[in-house]
Amino acid sequence: MWLQILLVGLALAAFVLIAIEDVIHLNKAKTTLLLGTFSWLLLFIFGPMALKVDDVAEALNENLLEIATLWLFLMAAMTFVAYLNAKGLIANLIYRLLPKRIGERGLLYLTGTFAFAFSSLADNITATLVSLTLVLSLGLPPKKTLRFAVLAVFAVNSGGVALITGDVTTLMIFLAGKVRISELMLLAIPSFVSVMLLATLLLPGLGGEVTLSRERRETRRLDRIVAWLFLATIFSTLGFNVLFGIPPLLTFLFGMSIMFLLGHFAERRSDNEERRILDYIRIIEFDTLLFFLGILLMVGALKEARLLEGLAHLYELMPAMQANYLVGLLSAVVDNVPLTAAVLKADVSMNDAEWLAMTYAAGVGGSLLVIGSAAGVIALSKVREVSFMSYLRFFPALLLAYSVGYMGAYWLGSQVTDTPMSMPLTLISLQQLVS
Repeated sequence: MWLQILLVGLALAAFVLIAIEDVIHLNKAKTTLLLGTFSWLLLFIFGPMALKVDDVAEALNENLLEIATLWLFLMAAMTFVAYLNAKGLIANLIYRLLPKRIGERGLLYLTGTFAFAFSSLADNITATLVSLTLVLSLGLPPKKTLRFAVLAVFAVNSGGVALITGDVTTLMIFLAGKVRISELMLLAIPSFVSVMLLATLLLPGLGGEVTLSRERRETRRLDRIVAWLFLATIFSTLGFNVLFGIPPLLTFLFGMSIMFLLGHFAERRSDNEERRILDYIRIIEFDTLLFFLGILLMVGALKEARLLEGLAHLYELMPAMQANYLVGLLSAVVDNVPLTAAVLKADVSMNDAEWLAMTYAAGVGGSLLVIGSAAGVIALSKVREVSFMSYLRFFPALLLAYSVGYMGAYWLGSQVTDTPMSMPLTLISLQQLVS
């Protein structure tokens, strides 16, 4: 009994340290990794007599396998994005898409669309940084900058839920076998509708015109080839998984290996002393990966100590639709990664439509408060006009957009996931044809 109380205390301490990271200036990767590994050490040394050492070791190995799959996939995706961002491909894309002059209202919709689309391909941190850089370059008055930043945070979180490349909680739910890629892509519809709804709610007060500066960087042929390779890898990952059941990790590692080979042959023919393409794997956000490692280790330890059964009771007390909605609201206060991991480890029984709604709630619910997601925390640190209270002013609009998106995710999922294999009929026929 004392061990269970101690493990819960460690988990609560980890959540508090995550929430006050910017106050104490202690990286959450350090604290969660410390407390996560310490939890497993306690299980090995003081575990219940019914839980043998071999059982704990087997559980740890299973947990590490899940984490390794997540880690390697994120590492491959982040390496692609780190290279393209460093070479200016992402900035060039922004300047190519944006007109020279545009009204503030049209620009608000365009900003939401760009943040939504880009976050589907890149990780949330990169997508937020790029989107906020665009917002800050507009030179708008503080009140208007705040509206653009709020929309960017919500759009980044919304865009990531439809693809496994866009949000870590979506990837976690997919890897657990709860949803399929063909189902996840459906989430793009209600997610985008909710972003456009929020943009409409933020329109009052906007009405002027903005002149956009256009600064394009020169890029090499290799850089453009890698950009096309990145897109091809994403679409191949989705297609191969739907048609042949190939794990996304395998396809992404294959694409990354092609990128490294392209860089090797290009560097042999060039005298330009630039950073080697393989070196970009060293500049990705390893602190983010270590944070995921620590959190997932901690949640795994809580499961082995049978402490997640209480979360399953929530789904017994109320319908899954209501419980998932509350989990989304809770993710505005508690980090969505451990919340999602806890729901998965609790082995809650839900149908496909309910899991799709859970995916949306876990990915977007954190947008309701500025401290509820990585995108919000970045906005808090990068945009002077964003504070906890200034962001809180938009809570009613954010809650309405979240609720509409959540209901849309469930409704759409319930309409199309009744087909065999939970796949659209066209994909079923195509798979049978290929087979």
